[in-house]
Amino acid sequence: MKKQLEQIQQDAIAALNAADSPAALEELRVRLLGKKGDLTAVLKQMGKLSPEERPVMGQLANTVRANIEQVLEARKTEINALVLEKKLADEAIDVTIPGNEVKMGHEHPMNQVLQEIKDLFVGLGYQIVDGPEIELASYNFTKLNIEEGHPSRDRSDTFYFTDDDSVLLRTQTSPMQIRVMEHAKPPICILAPGRVYRKDEADATHSPMFHQIEGLVVDEHITMGDLKGALVTLMKSLYGEDAVMRFRPHHFPFTEPSCEMDMQCHKCHGTGEVNGQVCSTCHGEGWIELLGAGMVHTEVLCGCGIDPEKYSGFAFGMGLERMAMRRTRINDLRLIFENDVRFLNQF
Repeated sequence: MKKQLEQIQQDAIAALNAADSPAALEELRVRLLGKKGDLTAVLKQMGKLSPEERPVMGQLANTVRANIEQVLEARKTEINALVLEKKLADEAIDVTIPGNEVKMGHEHPMNQVLQEIKDLFVGLGYQIVDGPEIELASYNFTKLNIEEGHPSRDRSDTFYFTDDDSVLLRTQTSPMQIRVMEHAKPPICILAPGRVYRKDEADATHSPMFHQIEGLVVDEHITMGDLKGALVTLMKSLYGEDAVMRFRPHHFPFTEPSCEMDMQCHKCHGTGEVNGQVCSTCHGEGWIELLGAGMVHTEVLCGCGIDPEKYSGFAFGMGLERMAMRRTRINDLRLIFENDVRFLNQF
C-alpha cells in the first residue's frame, strides 16, 4: 500500500504540473481526491491491514493528500494568472487610437421657439405654469363661459373619456387660467404652454395633437393696449422688426372684446400664390392665423371670485407649431412631427 500511495502522489504531481487549464485541474481533482478517486480507492483497503500498520498508512495517506492539495492550489494560482494575462492581452485597448466621434444632438426646432417665447415672457414678469392634459369639462368649457351646445363641445371636435362628456383631453391650455385665478389674487401674470388635442385632420397647418401657449394678465387698469403691446413685442422678437401682422375683430366666449392676430405668410409673402399656384401653406389667404386674444370676460372673472369692477385682464392663446413654422420657415406642419433626422439637422 505504501508503494501505491507513493505512486499516486508521483503520478498526481506530474499530471497537475502538466495541466494547462482550470477545467483540466478540476478534472484531476475529482479523479485524484473525489469519492471515487484514486486515493479513496486505496484507502478503502485499510481494513486489510494489521492494527499496527493502519496508523502508519493512515498518516502516510494524509500526507499524500496534503501534498496533492498543495500542488493543486499552487498550480491553480499559476493557471489563473496565465488565463488573466492572456485575457488582458486579447482585450487590450490602445488608448492612443482616436475614439469614435460622439454626435451631439440639439433641441427640436419647436422647443427652440418655445424656449425663446418663455424667455421673452419671463423677462416681462410672467410665471410659467403647467396643468393636466386630461381635464374636466367644467374647466375646459363651462368656467370659460362656453355654454352647452357650443360647437367646440361637440364630439366631432373633442376627445371625450366619459359618456356624459365630463372628462376629456383638453382642447386648449385655457383651463390653466381658471385654475390660477381660483387660487391666486391679482396681480396675475402667467404663461401656460402644453399639449392640447382636437379632432382635426392632419394637413399642412393642422394636427389632432398640437401645442398651445396661453397667456393671462389680470390687474388693475389693464387695457387692450397692454395686450397689443405684449403681442407686438413677441412677434418682433421672434420674426424681426419688419414683421407684418394684423389684428382682426373676432368672438370668443371667454373674452370681450376679442380679436385674432395674423402673420403674413412667409411662403407667398401675402400674395396667396407661389409660382402661379395657390399657396399650400396659407391656402391662398396670404395670411396665417397665429392666435386668438381679448380682454377677459367679466363672467369669467366673477366665476373665479375676482371683482371685475376693480380688476381687468387680457388673455391670448397661440399655436406653438405655427409660431415655429414662421420662425424657422417650415412650409408644412407635418414635418415637425415626422422626426426625420435629415430635416431636423437643418436646425
